[in-house]
Order: sequence, then C-alpha cells, then structure tokens
Amino acid sequence: MAHTYEELKHMTVVQLRDIAKGVQHDAVKGYSQLNKEHLLVALCTALGIEAHAHHAHVGAEKVRLKARIRELKAQSVKAIAAHDGAQLKSARRAIHNLKRAINKI
Repeated sequence: MAHTYEELKHMTVVQLRDIAKGVQHDAVKGYSQLNKEHLLVALCTALGIEAHAHHAHVGAEKVRLKARIRELKAQSVKAIAAHDGAQLKSARRAIHNLKRAINKI
C-alpha cells in the first residue's frame, strides 16, 4: 500500500505505528518509542518517500500577470494619446486588480 508524505503527516501516532509494525527496515527499528516527528521521518526513509511537503510553484503565474500588466500599460498610454477616458479607466482598473493578485501570491 503506497502512502504519500501528506497522508502520513495527517495520521495519528497510533496509525503511524501500525504502518511501521508491518515495515521491515532499520529506520523504523524501535518504532514504539518514537514520537510522531521521528516516526514520520523514519517511515518516509523506510518507504522511500521524500520527507517534505511539496509546494505549488507560483513563479510562472507571477510572470504571466506581470506580462499582462505591461500590455495594459501600453494600452493606457495609447488611451491617453487618444483622449479615451473610458479605455484608460478600464486599463487602470485591470492593472490595479492584477497587482492585487500578485500581492496575494
């Protein structure tokens, strides 16, 4: 039965010890006396799982948002030159919303 780090992390110590009971590996030797943190690391080592949480990479999203802001700034310059207030307001509002989205990331 394959487990992930996240699944193991959310289990109780009793559940982790039940899993360790069935694993024959030197890392889980003495599993009954290990606390949750040490038992989690030992199980990850024994099962060949990476012992850290994976986070989503948001850098590409920032790059996409910043590129869109540059496009909108060019549109706002054109709107100023054309004396188009409605288009200028629309571009500025969109830039504002994109900057807020970047700050949330």
